[in-house]
Amino acid sequence: MEHSAKEAWKRLLEEARRELPDATVRTWLEPAVPIALDEDRLVLGAPDQFAAEWNESKHAAVLARAAERVFGRPTQVIFRVQEERQQRPQMDFFVAPHGGTAVATARTTATTPLNERYSFDTFVVGKSNELAAAAAHAVVEAPGKTYNPLFIYGATGLGKTHLMQAIAHAVLERRPETRILYVGAEQFINEVIESIQARTMPEFRRRYRSDVDLLLVDDVHFLEGKEMTQDEFFHTFNALFEARKQMVLTSDRPPKEIPGLEDRLISRFEWGMVADIGQPDLEHRIAILRKKAQQDHLELTIPDDALRFIAEHIRSSVRELEGCIIKLLLFASLKNREITIELAREALADKIRQGEDAGSYGGRPMPSIDRVQEVVARRWGVTPEGLRSKARTKTLTVPRQVAMYLARDMLSMQLVEIGQAFGGRDHSTVIHSVDKVERQMMRDRTFKERVEMARQELSAL
Repeated sequence: MEHSAKEAWKRLLEEARRELPDATVRTWLEPAVPIALDEDRLVLGAPDQFAAEWNESKHAAVLARAAERVFGRPTQVIFRVQEERQQRPQMDFFVAPHGGTAVATARTTATTPLNERYSFDTFVVGKSNELAAAAAHAVVEAPGKTYNPLFIYGATGLGKTHLMQAIAHAVLERRPETRILYVGAEQFINEVIESIQARTMPEFRRRYRSDVDLLLVDDVHFLEGKEMTQDEFFHTFNALFEARKQMVLTSDRPPKEIPGLEDRLISRFEWGMVADIGQPDLEHRIAILRKKAQQDHLELTIPDDALRFIAEHIRSSVRELEGCIIKLLLFASLKNREITIELAREALADKIRQGEDAGSYGGRPMPSIDRVQEVVARRWGVTPEGLRSKARTKTLTVPRQVAMYLARDMLSMQLVEIGQAFGGRDHSTVIHSVDKVERQMMRDRTFKERVEMARQELSAL
């Protein structure tokens, strides 16, 4: 049976290459192990749950069609997590001398800033993060080869750091000898400054360019305007890339929208894969809440209607969703009451009230997004339709950014919702627009007065 399953999988892979890209076959299908073959199904072992689910949803149908051509009969292709996985030694970490960085080593035991809860198993995949999750998994399969660097961007609290650290944990599980360096961009900046002052740059460069196989850098947008640090990061990037060492970077916006970032870094950040993580939809938020409850082995049962109630009212971030679950459980425990929608409303009154009060601004009815666009368009001499269009002419850019700023400031709308109201732009464009207006208001009094006049007209409704 083992021999026939192995031969069948080999033949099926050859057939699948005719329909699927080589990168897909190498990343997702070649790691699968044939387990069993009978008259109507081929069972394959995947290295983990994520790979099993991804292959089932994305590739099983294609493989089933190919199998019917190869074997001459309908054959179902099933993926399951391999039960007999090789036991790998536990990996420990040590905190580097400057603090804030974690380096993996099989010889040193100490604490680590990597969060053990940030794994692929606890990361809930939905439409808003599917691409980023798939790219992260591909990096684990082929570090330094498939997507290098992997650049993940999105708003705060949506899971960028979780996904980044999940890569580290999965790589270590498969390759315990991997040397991993995890650091925030601010810490990198501080280390550059300290190394220059202490005249220890050779040690710094060795640690970042020679003594690492996987470099994880959080919040690279903090590099903006830091010319000396950007130069150091540029050479570090080149050294690791040429050595085929994997890099994973996170930011709150895509490379091209990070102000003050050198063009040479922007181009390198885009060499591999740039993947965004957006706001989760309602079903995704419910799944996240369920996963959180399951992950914490909660003794108190949270009914589905209570989970849905929370998901409908809390939409800002995954982090806030998880915080609401913890707060609700603590509240139920203190009150010694079962969890219901009524208890959830009581426990989360402050957060829910913020959403319910969003219909007013300064005690007055809140203007609509259409009204914001209308007022700004009239004051800047353009049309509301122009603001909502995909056109990028100079006459439309500034008023569109102002309208986005006022929508965010006055209406407390979600970034994704604002982007949709302005021609389907993504949340990173909204972040960039809001930041640009705020900076312009700080240095240009006339511009600020013009924006404030528009605000006053809107708030006087």
